[in-house]
Amino acid sequence: MQEFVDSIIQTLGPFWPLVQVVFIILGAWVANRILKIMIRRSVGRIVDGVKRKRGVDDTQALVLRSPLESVRTVQRTRTIGQVLSNLVGVTVFIIAVLWSVAVINPSFLASLTVLSAALGAGLGFGAQKIVGDVLNGMFMVMEDQIGVGDDVDMQHAKGVVEAVGVRVTQVRDVYGQLWYVRNGEIQRVGNNSQGWNRAIIDLAVPFDEDRDRAEAVMLAAAISVYEDVDWMGKVIEKPTIWGLETLSAEAVIVRLVAKTLPGERWAVQREMRARIQDALKQEGLELPALNTIIFNGVNGDTVQPSTGYSDRREQQDRADRGEA
Repeated sequence: MQEFVDSIIQTLGPFWPLVQVVFIILGAWVANRILKIMIRRSVGRIVDGVKRKRGVDDTQALVLRSPLESVRTVQRTRTIGQVLSNLVGVTVFIIAVLWSVAVINPSFLASLTVLSAALGAGLGFGAQKIVGDVLNGMFMVMEDQIGVGDDVDMQHAKGVVEAVGVRVTQVRDVYGQLWYVRNGEIQRVGNNSQGWNRAIIDLAVPFDEDRDRAEAVMLAAAISVYEDVDWMGKVIEKPTIWGLETLSAEAVIVRLVAKTLPGERWAVQREMRARIQDALKQEGLELPALNTIIFNGVNGDTVQPSTGYSDRREQQDRADRGEA
């Protein structure tokens, strides 16, 4: 058998190193595929185990019927599997390249060890940002700061996490734009998909109106959302009136809050606003005109004249972002 192999090598002659490189590339491709399949199956087994334990068939049902820890387990497992797949691909590629170079030029690796100090210094300066990106991404995943499918605010980008890579995290914003954020540039992460959210409705009531009546109308409309079969799975606690937030000669601000499932506060807020508007119309309660005043600052404690709809829209956007 050895003689047969030797005869093939002798026949190929100078082409034998190229044949070896081809086999290395094929072997690397096969190894990469096998390792990624193993990772996917491991992730699938963990996810399926969580679903079976909670008696559900899909992830959406898991969100509605299971504790938050189970949902986070699924999201974190998928994120770690994605990161491991990326690491496997990079590692196999580097090994295949170095092996191929060693086959073509056996003295290359020996000379590479002589230049390792210079190369190490060069890589230390040139690749330090890449190393920082990789380490930061690994820590974010291990500490469960973000996961695939999370609704996050990374300062540089806000939206839903679509992929967590070795160096870059992909975030899809509300307009459908896909943002590529380097992991090393992420200094803070606001995650709307962990624990719970709070829907906040700030209603400006004219100073001369009966505030108790307005609060009762607001609360009744919000409770109707809480008791609605289509919304009760998203609102996890009964809405409450926190009370008077701001007082001025023109109007007062009344705040209503409700605890919601992660990532559902915007939908709940929109539905509650719609029902509160209908209830106010039915009760004949009037609100201040948009071009009269706006409430600014933390908890709306600063009152200033408004120039119209644009000021009110800006104020509402800040409130939705949690800045006012």
